[in-house]
Parts: sequence; C-alpha cells; structure tokens
Amino acid sequence: MDAPAHPSRSLIVNMPVADVERSKAFFLKLGFGLDPRATDEGNHAMLVFGDQASVMLSSRESFATYSKLPAGDPATHALALYTFTVASRDEVDAVSATALAEGATEADGAEDFGFMYTRSFFDLDGHGWQIMWVNPEQPGDDGAAA
Repeated sequence: MDAPAHPSRSLIVNMPVADVERSKAFFLKLGFGLDPRATDEGNHAMLVFGDQASVMLSSRESFATYSKLPAGDPATHALALYTFTVASRDEVDAVSATALAEGATEADGAEDFGFMYTRSFFDLDGHGWQIMWVNPEQPGDDGAAA
C-alpha cells in the first residue's frame, strides 16, 4: 500500500446528534476514545478513532452554527455511510452486538465477501455505520459473497 499523500492530515467528521451525552456514551462502548480538550458538557464530544480520524458529536443547535445548510434528518435521508475497520471478523460481530445492545438498529446482517466481512447498523440518531474487517492475507475483488 502506498503511503498517504499527506501523512500530517487527519479527518474529523462533525456529526449532529440529538443528545451529545447519550451518543458519547454509546460510541465509547464501541471502543472510541474521548479527547477531553474538544469536549464540553452537552454541546460537543470529540471521539477519537485512530491517529488520523475522529468524530465530533455536536448538538443540533451547535452544529447549526457551523453549517451554512440545515442538517438533514438521518432517519429519512442517507447523509453518508460511516465505515471503520477492526482487527478481526470476531471484532466485527462483537462491536455490532454491542451497538445493537446499546440501542442501535441493524441495517444489514453479516456480509461475507471472502476477503472482507462487514455488518451495518444505524446509531441512536439514525446515522448509518458499517464495521469492516479486511483479510490482510487474501487479495480482494474475488467476487465471492455469502
């Protein structure tokens, strides 16, 4: 795999949520970290996923001050599909089970493509998430599906 074009860059997704504290607790149970420097009571919570990726949960009111366009309703419109990778097939199932136990709803059951295994859910606000494991020992694009 080629090195990133800009290794010093990181991605921060800013996501409007109905209840920052409730969403923060949900994502912490899924294994996200918390950056207290960018977190305040009820308005923002910076969830750290890795060295170069974070999710800023913002109250709908706060989000509206950053966006020139109104926030869409994830219960009725797909705004994006947020995908993250994990280390194993078992971790895909474990994270999915935790999300569902914490109030998420299943979007898609397990999908096994041979080189890749995924599950999808809608979070507490209806945002679509996919958990993915890619087999590091098997080349992709084999066309197999379960």
